[in-house]
Parts: sequence; C-alpha cells; structure tokens
Amino acid sequence: MKFIVDAQLPLQLAHWLVYKGYDVIHTLQLENKNLTADKVVIEIALEENRIVISKDSDFYDSYILNGEPQKLLLITTGNIVNKELLLLFQNNFEQLFALLAMHQVVELNNQTIIVHY
Repeated sequence: MKFIVDAQLPLQLAHWLVYKGYDVIHTLQLENKNLTADKVVIEIALEENRIVISKDSDFYDSYILNGEPQKLLLITTGNIVNKELLLLFQNNFEQLFALLAMHQVVELNNQTIIVHY
C-alpha cells in the first residue's frame, strides 16, 4: 500500500507509516506544501495508486460524486493532539489496513472504524 497524507495531519503520521514499511508522501513534501490543492492530491493518488489519508470531508464528497480518490482513509477524530492520533493509529493498525485492502473508503474516529459502501 502507498499513501498520501493530507495537510491537516501531522508529518509524524507519515514518518510512522514509513517506519512500518509503507511508501508515504506528506503534502509538506510537495511543491506547494500544505497549500497543495485537493485536486492535486487526488491526481497524485490516482497516478501513483495511493490511498489518501485526510481529515478533509471534501475528499469523501469527491469520492461520492466522482469516484476519486479511488481509496480514502477519512479521519474524523475532531481536534486531537498528535500523540493521541498516533496512538489511535497504532492501536487500530492491523484492522485499518485489512479493511483498506478490501474497501474503498474507511473512516477512523475516536471510538470505532467505519467502512463506507
């Protein structure tokens, strides 16, 4: 699996995913950094077969309307400190990635994981 991590999420998340062995880009690594337009993030995801990880519901809207991005991990935790977010990923890592292998849109919030059909 390859990922692109959107601007609202910490660079530490991208580093953690790299540590776990995944190919990851954070918007901070792109030319316009965290000002990269959603359209560009989607284009990169499509061209490079990456899963978008974002808190931005616009990506979910785009998936519903246009089928893009092809895969999305939507984070709906609200405001959360980076340490808690990383812990949430660590605690749900296996289930999250098993679901992403089978489904197009997976949502992670503070209490549960939701698969969108």
